[in-house]
Amino acid sequence: MITFLEGVIEDKQPTHVVMNVGGVGYEVVIPLSSYDRLPGVAERCRILTYDHIREDAHQLFGFMTEGERRMFVLLLTVSGIGPKLALTTLSGLTSRELKVAIAEGDVKRLSSISGIGKKTAERMVVELRDKFGVGEVLDASSGAKVFSETDVKLRDAILALISLGYKRAEAQEMVTRVMSDSTSGQESVEELVRKALAR
Repeated sequence: MITFLEGVIEDKQPTHVVMNVGGVGYEVVIPLSSYDRLPGVAERCRILTYDHIREDAHQLFGFMTEGERRMFVLLLTVSGIGPKLALTTLSGLTSRELKVAIAEGDVKRLSSISGIGKKTAERMVVELRDKFGVGEVLDASSGAKVFSETDVKLRDAILALISLGYKRAEAQEMVTRVMSDSTSGQESVEELVRKALAR
């Protein structure tokens, strides 16, 4: 199993890159998101790979981040999604956006990707929703935002309610309601959870 390649970029296109590793040229199929992160031709690069071997084909798929590779591997577990469609999916939405869309059951957004119909989008939600940790989804939802102290308290209170069995949307609504009714806004995580449960 080839886990990564480190070498010089001989050629790069939006769909693939050719890596010269010790005098051997490897063609690696990539999503658009990885193409955007690649350095220029003749520059050194390390690319994470997924080695896909079938009876009639041996292909290397490449990713610039571990998040992309993990999402690709998860997509392959969905019935009806092969490597090409998984790659198209990653080219249509970033791994962060996919994570949020799957966690929130956003079938409309998922089926907007070329090649993903409504039924496949629904299967993605059903089969992958439980594969992401709550904190992972909340971090993805927040994007690259820097958390303030209040944001951290809100997130922790939501996580606490989810651990008690509430759905994410429900927990979010409960905590938001407590915060909007708050006069001081200085409640601790424990107080936020207690007030949310008392309603």
